[in-house]
Formats: sequence, structure tokens, C-alpha cells
Amino acid sequence: MAVSRLEINFIRLLSRCESIASEKRGEAEWRLEKYVGALEEMLVALKKSSSKPAPEVLIDYNRKVDFLKGLLEAEKLSSPTEKALANQFLAPGRTPTIASERMPASKTVHMQTKARCTGEMRNELMGTALSSTDNKETDLRHRSALLCSRGVPLDERQSAAELDAVLQHHHNLQEKLAEDMLSLARNLKNNTLAAQNIIKQDNQTLAQSMRHADLNFEKLKTESERLEQHTKKSVNWVLWLMLILVCFTFISMILFIRLFPKLR
Repeated sequence: MAVSRLEINFIRLLSRCESIASEKRGEAEWRLEKYVGALEEMLVALKKSSSKPAPEVLIDYNRKVDFLKGLLEAEKLSSPTEKALANQFLAPGRTPTIASERMPASKTVHMQTKARCTGEMRNELMGTALSSTDNKETDLRHRSALLCSRGVPLDERQSAAELDAVLQHHHNLQEKLAEDMLSLARNLKNNTLAAQNIIKQDNQTLAQSMRHADLNFEKLKTESERLEQHTKKSVNWVLWLMLILVCFTFISMILFIRLFPKLR
């Protein structure tokens, strides 16, 4: 099936959008939004076109456009954790946009974005840990000054301050580890549920396609048998009709010769 001009332009623009999304965006962010908007309009026109592609190709096109839209919406979130979670639910395309790609560009963009969001989330956690350490040092200085003002010896003040600092540090570490474990458990649960839903939908689609294929095969087999029987019947009727016609002609000629012998 020939590819229409509209589909060629759509593929070119889609490849350009995937290329921009794979790069570090900044000033080009607004341009990507414009391109994705144009992609949506071209996809709607492509679905209404008389020379539209196969349904599975349209589904993949729609999947890639939705992935780019979700990518832009995730980039607008303020928290790196929210960005990472939103990127987990994005579904990239399954087939390459252009023939020269070994791996779909949307999958590559998805992996790059997840890695970048994970790095931002790690940096945010590290920054939080550093700020908490600074706060502990400030608190430690305040305690030392308070003990000094009360006339406590220097060695005892240092020991008490170090013990308090160690206990507080371990307490903070335990709280942070508990929060991280809860967050990871929630993310794992959400990802597992999302994967189960996707697999379930794919299995349902595959089962439905197999049922349709079996029904079409049975219908084709029945129609082939009927056509074969009809062909045999038509050939038999034509043969008998020709035989009857020949016999009738032969008998008619004999009767004509017997009844009108003088005409010979």
C-alpha cells in the first residue's frame, strides 16, 4: 500500500519531535510543544484520510503522540519525584519511526528521561541530607554554648554533645530510610499494577484477534467449499445440456431426411 503525502509529512515531523525530545531542551521546549500540537492535528487528518494506514500503524502513531504529550506534561511538574513517577507511566512506541532506527526513538527518549529524573531526585535527596547536617551542626553549637554558660566542664560538654549528635544522626537516618522504603514500595506497587493492566489488555486484544482470525478462517473455508460445489454443479449442467442439444439436433436431422427424401 502506497504511503500518502500526509503520512510522509507526519513521519518526518514525528521523527523531528523525537530528536528534539532526546536532546537537552531549553529554548527548544516551546518549539516541541508547537510540533506536538501540529502532530495531533495531522494524526486526526490522517485518521479521516481515504488513504489512511493500517489500524495497527495508526495505534502506534497515536501511542507515540500520547508519549510526547505526557513527556511535556511531566516536564512541567515542579518536584523531581513527581516527574520520575509520571515518567514511569509513559508508554513509548513499539516500532521505529524511520527505517534507519534499530530501536524506537521514543524508547530511547523514555530511558534518557527516566535516568535524568532519577538523577534529579537523587540530587534533591542529597541536598536535603546536607541541609539537615548543617542544621544539626548549628544545633550542636547552640547546645555547647548553653552547657558552657551553665558552667559544665569542657570534656563533659563535648561528650554529651557528641552523644546527642550521634543519636540524632541515627534517628534521622532511620526516618529517612523508612520514608525511602515506603516510597519505593509505593512506586513498585504502582508500577506492578500498571504493568499488570497493560499485560491484561494486551492479552485481551490478542485473544480477540485470534478469535476473529479463527472465525474468518472458518468462513473462508465454508465459502470455498460452497464455491467448489457450485462450480462442479454448473459444469455438470452445462455438459448435460450440450449432450441433450447434440442428440436433439442429430434426431431432428434424421427425421428431416426421412420425411423429405425428395429434397436430397
